[in-house]
Amino acid sequence: MDNIIIKEASPEDALARIEYSKKIGSETDNLSFGAEGFPISVEGEAEYIESLLKDERSCSFFAWRDGEIIGDVSLSGLTRRMNHRAELGITVLKSEWNKGLGSRLLEMAIEYAKSHGIEIINLEVRSDNFRAIHVYEKFGFRKIGTSFAYFKIGDSYIDFDIMYLDLR
Repeated sequence: MDNIIIKEASPEDALARIEYSKKIGSETDNLSFGAEGFPISVEGEAEYIESLLKDERSCSFFAWRDGEIIGDVSLSGLTRRMNHRAELGITVLKSEWNKGLGSRLLEMAIEYAKSHGIEIINLEVRSDNFRAIHVYEKFGFRKIGTSFAYFKIGDSYIDFDIMYLDLR
């Protein structure tokens, strides 16, 4: 965990975030995108980050080493009658797996949720991503269902577990 700086995302990070999405997308089939990364312009990504900064129930933190993003976590707050909930997204470069970065990022997101009135955090994770599921369970997330055929990669259908953390 040496030389890692975790800080809230800023619009100036948009290009680095898009480059990171291409790198992380090429390393795993656990994400909704592949090596093409996010289908968004630098301006669009900057606007997205800005929208998260303006929403008190949303956040995005990037983990940096030597000027490059190596992990990220975000909470996207829901609206109206669901404004006590947020959706979690988290990624970590494969080279950083099993080193505690995911846990550190997850802990930051949970602390943010607690301090901003978010009562329930939802996430979806590949049913066969046992490493990630173990980390989520360590932090108190519980499986509440399965979304069958959530992904289709080539001719293969992949199920996802639906998990939640109740902070009430």
